[in-house]
Amino acid sequence: MELMKRTVNCGALRKADNGKKVILNGWIHRKRDHGGITFINLRDRYGVTQTVVDPGIFGGAIPADLAAICAELRNEFCLAVEGSVRLRPDNMVNPEMSTGEIEVAAEKILILSRSEVLPFQIDEEPREELRLKYRYLDMRSAAMQRRIKLRSEISFAVREYMTGEGFYEIETPTFISSTPEGARDYLVPSRLYPGKFYALPQSPQIYKQLLMVSGFDKYFQIARCYRDEDARGDRQPEFTQIDIEMSFASREDVLSMTVGLMKHVFKSQNMEQKLNFSRLSYDEAMENYGSDKPDLRFDLQLKDFSLWAEKADFQAFKEALAAGGAVKALVVPGVEYSRKQI
Repeated sequence: MELMKRTVNCGALRKADNGKKVILNGWIHRKRDHGGITFINLRDRYGVTQTVVDPGIFGGAIPADLAAICAELRNEFCLAVEGSVRLRPDNMVNPEMSTGEIEVAAEKILILSRSEVLPFQIDEEPREELRLKYRYLDMRSAAMQRRIKLRSEISFAVREYMTGEGFYEIETPTFISSTPEGARDYLVPSRLYPGKFYALPQSPQIYKQLLMVSGFDKYFQIARCYRDEDARGDRQPEFTQIDIEMSFASREDVLSMTVGLMKHVFKSQNMEQKLNFSRLSYDEAMENYGSDKPDLRFDLQLKDFSLWAEKADFQAFKEALAAGGAVKALVVPGVEYSRKQI
């Protein structure tokens, strides 16, 4: 490996590198045999580079040892490839690849690890159970690599902003005494104290309050949290949250800090559009949307329909109004729905 350690990654080479001697390390994304010429698309997390085993650079015949290696290769073999960068012919330039103007003419190939027959092809989306069973393969896909990269960049942006605002990032314990929270704790038995258990934190609530009374007036943590409850759309057993605590702070301080954080995170992803963080009171949200976490993208507000409902014969409406409730409607202009569609 020391002799074949990469000198450049698979997403870095460009037209200006023509003639350069390089070593690439990565996985076979695609292999194509074309009448004695073998094309290998080599992939790492930075991109894909086309390498080619061309008999022309060996005087017309590929060396026997290199030919034997090429015959063995298949997708997801991990390789080290040594060769020279050359320009692709104009009719073979691939504008969809960042490295699409060049290829590497391979002079030496070392197999670093072999791959068994794959349960699914990388960049396919098989059923979820198969993806989770072979998670290391699933995470090689371009989509998963983008997601992991995005998560890493957002975590960095959060730390960058919070540190700039004078917050300390402080890690709190994850083996704790059970505290009253909104769900059941996960319990971990203690080996040294039989019959005793640690709890995994549902949030760092107690510890961040201890930090406040200790004089650390601005704390944050990208915290792992655990809740032993059934999975739902907005619930899962293990999750990560941006946990924040402030002393001597007003509601305005908390809201403006949160808005600033969100704007910084979006800016870090070149998504700095007109971010409008409108504010709704709890009463306004419940009155207009019937929820304290409304999805404002639809912009359909509830309208009071009580005046018309009390004149109708529908008993459920009358009972609701008699009990002091209300009847509300969504106004959907220009659309007629059948009873079944409603």
